[in-house]
Amino acid sequence: MKRFVAVMLCLAAPVAFADPQPKMKEALEHLKNAKAALQAASADKGGHRVKAIEKVNEAIEQTEKGIAFDNKH
Repeated sequence: MKRFVAVMLCLAAPVAFADPQPKMKEALEHLKNAKAALQAASADKGGHRVKAIEKVNEAIEQTEKGIAFDNKH
C-alpha cells in the first residue's frame, strides 16, 4: 500500500521544469538576423532604417526579458 501511495504522489506532483521555449528562442534568432540585415543595408533610407534597428533592438530586449521571466516562474 505504501508503494502505491508513493507512486500516486509522484504522478500527481507538478513538474517544476521550465519549458525550453523553442518558439521564443526561434523568434530571438530571427530578430537578430533581421538586425544584421538592417545594419548591412545602405544608410540612405530617410531615417527609417535607423528607426527599424531601434525597434528590432527593443524587440530583442523584450524577447530576452520574456524568456528570463518564464524561466523564473
